[in-house]
Amino acid sequence: MKIYAVADIHGRKDRIDLIESNISKLRPDVLIVAGDITSYTNSVSVISRLNNMPVPVLAVRGNTDLPKVESLLEQFPNASSIHLRQITIKDVTFVGVSGTIPVPFYSRICFEEKKVVTRLESLVKRSTVLVAHPPPRGVLDEAFGRFHAGCRSLFEVILRCRPKLFICGHIHERPGVEYIGTTLVVNCSIGRTGGGAIMEYDGDRDPSVEMLP
Repeated sequence: MKIYAVADIHGRKDRIDLIESNISKLRPDVLIVAGDITSYTNSVSVISRLNNMPVPVLAVRGNTDLPKVESLLEQFPNASSIHLRQITIKDVTFVGVSGTIPVPFYSRICFEEKKVVTRLESLVKRSTVLVAHPPPRGVLDEAFGRFHAGCRSLFEVILRCRPKLFICGHIHERPGVEYIGTTLVVNCSIGRTGGGAIMEYDGDRDPSVEMLP
């Protein structure tokens, strides 16, 4: 299947227009939004526009999304929160974890991180596409080009569960692709430049990815 992934929309009309244009050209099977959908305000109007995309929309919250964003996603027929949930499209299963607390020089998912990580790991299999807002610690996470600001717990989840594909955003300066072992990590942020990432993945063979301009 073809997966189109973005993060860090921050409610901006020009970024939603870009997503809409890329979907029209690339015809993916699903749109993944890896957090910071909104910028604290206008949640309903932003999610409404995403809901109108011609493909299913799966999302997690980031640090600029209010908690109500998760319930709002469930009120629209074409959008879903994948926070601690499995959703399968074309035999590919997606699992997400919402939330990010930026603290000096690293990120946490939430205050009760250990409980959330335990629940998350029970859902993640080798073939799962795992989605979170922050990158794993030390991988595509250099804020301001200098300081590693990723999440240690997510790095550990990847080491233990070894999903083939992990999708994130949050660090606007570091969209791109790296590996942790056999896990392909994709920072699909559109917060500064670029149009996200398009991936081919069937749940079995290793995924391929192209970063979009």
